[in-house]
Amino acid sequence: MLIGVPKEIKNHEYRVGLTPSSVRELVHHGHKVLVESKAGAGIGFDDATYQAAGAGIAASAAEVFGQAEMIVKVKEPQPVECKMLRKGQLLYTYLHLAPDPEQTEGLLKSGCTAIAYETVTSARGGLPLLAPMSEVAGRMSVQVGAHYLEKAQGGAGILLGGVPGVRAANVVVIGGGISGTHAVRMALGMEAVVTVIDKNLDRLRELDEVFGSSLNTIYSTVDAIEQYVVEADLVIGAVLVPGAAAPKLVTRNMIKKMRPGSVVVDIAIDQGGCFETSHATTHADPVYVVDGITHYCVANMPGAVARTSTIALNNATLPFAVALANKGARKALADDPHLLNGLNIHDGQVTYKAVADALKHKYVPAQQALGM
Repeated sequence: MLIGVPKEIKNHEYRVGLTPSSVRELVHHGHKVLVESKAGAGIGFDDATYQAAGAGIAASAAEVFGQAEMIVKVKEPQPVECKMLRKGQLLYTYLHLAPDPEQTEGLLKSGCTAIAYETVTSARGGLPLLAPMSEVAGRMSVQVGAHYLEKAQGGAGILLGGVPGVRAANVVVIGGGISGTHAVRMALGMEAVVTVIDKNLDRLRELDEVFGSSLNTIYSTVDAIEQYVVEADLVIGAVLVPGAAAPKLVTRNMIKKMRPGSVVVDIAIDQGGCFETSHATTHADPVYVVDGITHYCVANMPGAVARTSTIALNNATLPFAVALANKGARKALADDPHLLNGLNIHDGQVTYKAVADALKHKYVPAQQALGM
């Protein structure tokens, strides 16, 4: 199979779909890889390194899209990229379609087969291709939250961990999944006062066992969220409904009641965000203020630490990429029900129910769409 890797074009996105190491693995399996020139240059993977791994170098994205049977990316295709996709072509990347009707329409119109990293599952019920970026985003959320609490950045002028004689910041993490857990770990490491809120009691018990009495675990209700958000210096939204739009758990009224200069970081923004006041921002213009509260809602947070993120992501995505290349999309999907869960679009049909429901499209089960 001829596999194409275009340069990412989303604002300040330096990650790349395949590392040179991944290219070498695919070439080892007998496949050809075509990488757009300078696709990985921003994180130290130059064209010569890709060539040494066995890749061909293309002068433009149009050349990559025009020749490749499978496109491997990181972020969702932008409108100009959707127009370059064609019927029968395989797209393997993050999609986050539920809050993005424009991209969905573009993919449907193209006739491509689109597999979303974020809905591929594991035998343990996890989301293995989302997990690495959730880990990065969770850890980053505390880092950026601490930065924007600084007075020079418009914050309240609070040091996350305090100092002897001065209270530490109150950090509230909504959601105890992978990103929330990593946010908790970082916030505790910086000696903040940390509360995690989740609706899964079993998960709260697990977090209590891991972190002990240093972590305050709270069962999620509307009342609990309001009580803890209003008193927080930093709130991190880390909720996820796989493939679906994130629920709006923090209302505008709650935001109004927070102390001016407090910060909210919305990790769930790729799925529409879990704050009523959230809208997607970019690394070039990452924050905005609502009712005196700084909002950080960058839709590709891990792109800020692009080299770490790319390598971590490839560790998870490569086995599926090899299977897709070795077997072809139809057989690979038929052989692996967890990869099949990643199929969101096929030949002009929406094959993931949460996306169909969110965007009011007709839902066609993946097996039916593939003629299984």
